Amino acid sequence: MLYQVPILEDVDYQVLGAVDGLREKLRFQVREPRRWTGLLRRVALARAIRGSNSIEGFHVDVNDAFAAVGEEEPMTADHAAWSAVKGYRDAMTYVLQLANEEDFEYSDALIKSLHFMMQHYDLTKWPGRYRKGPIYVYDEDQDMQVYEGPNPETVPALMRELVVAVNKQTKTPAIVRAAMAHLNLVMIHPFKDGNGRMARCLQALVLAREGVLAPEFCSIEENLARNEQAYYKVLADVGKGSWHPENDAIRWIRFCLTAHYRQALTVLRRTQQAEMLWGVAEREIHAAGLNERCIGPFFHALSGYRLRNQTYREIEDVSVNLASRDLAELVTAGLLEAFGAKKGRHYEPVERLKEESLEVRAKVRREHPLDADPYEALAEGGRLEGATEVFEPRLF
Repeated sequence: MLYQVPILEDVDYQVLGAVDGLREKLRFQVREPRRWTGLLRRVALARAIRGSNSIEGFHVDVNDAFAAVGEEEPMTADHAAWSAVKGYRDAMTYVLQLANEEDFEYSDALIKSLHFMMQHYDLTKWPGRYRKGPIYVYDEDQDMQVYEGPNPETVPALMRELVVAVNKQTKTPAIVRAAMAHLNLVMIHPFKDGNGRMARCLQALVLAREGVLAPEFCSIEENLARNEQAYYKVLADVGKGSWHPENDAIRWIRFCLTAHYRQALTVLRRTQQAEMLWGVAEREIHAAGLNERCIGPFFHALSGYRLRNQTYREIEDVSVNLASRDLAELVTAGLLEAFGAKKGRHYEPVERLKEESLEVRAKVRREHPLDADPYEALAEGGRLEGATEVFEPRLF
């Protein structure tokens, strides 16, 4: 027996409707032929990778996460963190490839393969293999054991049951099905290590298969990392210290719905920032008389991300020499400043443009706060952004 989908109440369907409305709005925005949507997709993937690994104690800054997505070398990450980030990048990249696969089916082999991609850098962690012994989750802050996984002899059967569950076509909303897949895998704790990352990856895959929104924007890893302690607490409250699939999972579902609502608002805010900063990039490049191809890389730097020669080439698909020449012209024109040398050389906007960029981002943040609790808002009689009159569950 697995944890079962809880009975949803009207308030849950209202939040689902708001999430669905926000994602529908996003779907049109990110599918329009705007050059800055490519950056938003890379940002979403980089922040998901960074968030999921930071929960497990592997910390890298957002620029190194961006470097992992672009197959660049890190500037500050240590070996262990970089290996973990690259492994999760590989698994998530495969998830994106599977999003539109026609002959798709969940299986033990697929789950084990994704786990191997994440953990292959350390064979002592048994990448791609289920554990053969007991497993415990220990909270170092409280200096106590907080969870014990089910008997290892039951793991294969429980995982087969999970595979059957995620393959089944039901009327349960995809967001709820994805959350239940996450909950069941993390509670089964089938692997020696990497169970949290694997559970979040499986949740992302279920969401990606939904097909409503570009899969890069479906993930909630970034929000989970931002609310790490609340994430651990709700899992502890539902799990009650050991394998108890008879427990009610409604608190977990509401936690995930809140994360989806906030993450959708985050992406919407980034689309608004991107549109405004792209306008700044166009204005400055045209005023300096530079080639149109400089707009995309310059916009990347204005958005607060490190710009390197390799990043430039990834954005514009140009040669090393042409990227070097364009970067030199951007510096000469007084738009960028160069820092570091050799592999560490990167570029940032000059001070006046950095300040303008910060003002744009601050303006959008003021207009669209991201920490709203949709359940609290509804309890107080408010209306949620993106709310629809009727929630229509989407099947996939």
